[in-house]
Amino acid sequence: MARVTVRNIRKSFGSVEVIHGVDVDIPDGDFVVLVGPSGCGKSTLLRMIAGLEGVTAGTVHIGDRMVNNLPPAERDIAMVFQNYALYPHKTVAANMAFALKQRKIDAATIDERVKRAAEILGLMPYLQRYPRQLSGGQRQRVAMGRAIVRDPQVFLFDEPLSNLDAKLRIQMRTEIKELHQRLKTTTVFVTHDQIEAMTLADTIVVMQDGIIEQVGSPLDLYDHPRNLFVASFIGAPAMNMIHGTARPDGAPGVEANGHRLPIDAHDTVDEGRHVIYGIRPEHLELADDGFPARVAVVEPTGAETLLFLRFGETDMVAALRDRHAIEPGQTVHLRPRADRAHMFDRATGARI
Repeated sequence: MARVTVRNIRKSFGSVEVIHGVDVDIPDGDFVVLVGPSGCGKSTLLRMIAGLEGVTAGTVHIGDRMVNNLPPAERDIAMVFQNYALYPHKTVAANMAFALKQRKIDAATIDERVKRAAEILGLMPYLQRYPRQLSGGQRQRVAMGRAIVRDPQVFLFDEPLSNLDAKLRIQMRTEIKELHQRLKTTTVFVTHDQIEAMTLADTIVVMQDGIIEQVGSPLDLYDHPRNLFVASFIGAPAMNMIHGTARPDGAPGVEANGHRLPIDAHDTVDEGRHVIYGIRPEHLELADDGFPARVAVVEPTGAETLLFLRFGETDMVAALRDRHAIEPGQTVHLRPRADRAHMFDRATGARI
């Protein structure tokens, strides 16, 4: 195992710079998820760590070695790709053993490592099958087994679950987390799915347009987003965003659509400042003294009921744990939890 340190990394394709001076510290044994929308640079950053893309400027260290000029085979990493990348004419065992044979490792050691990985991943019954005889989840396990047998310092995962159906994604997510808890190998995982990021990561790196917006634990990012982008990207359904004006006099709050939305009494904000009031769907409660919102759609999920609402010109979502007889077209009154409200500067998007 080893720490991964990225310092002032830049990447250009011709005259277009796509990574703009990124710094990332990944401690030994940590599970770090790079997350962001398509085109934000997360896969490019992963590929630079792997050596599959050259570095325009800056440095990549794996352990104590700067690896900028080392080919992937010499970086002591193992990568799991989105499309499995299995050899169709080789058995599961042969696919898992291939990289070790290329390194001239003796047959007994190869057999031991393949069987150990197969036991960890539940692949023992499938060692003599071919990829075409496996399900998508089994193929992804084989790709993971091929990485495990190499016993690398760092695992790199490039959106490995995006080709799986929803139920299998949840199952594989659990298996990847259990695998990391067992092996304790430093892991860098790329995804555009913030639910995957929240459930897998020790640390999340949120990226947008080739820069890092925020780094932190899943709950730190959820509870204390640094700006509007992180607040809206982390969380499903997304945080509600309401344009308003700060009114610190009397009961402090934000005035929006003729109603005062409460904020924590300890929050300080200048009178008349134009802000965006953020509140997560689960932090809205039905209350007679709340603000009125018209119900557009009701989505019962069993565990909760989602209300899609209209408050003035703002679309909102409320997530209610208890079951209520609410119909589309009805007006409900909602009270935000003041201690869970967020405020952002309307001009800059920065958290206040």
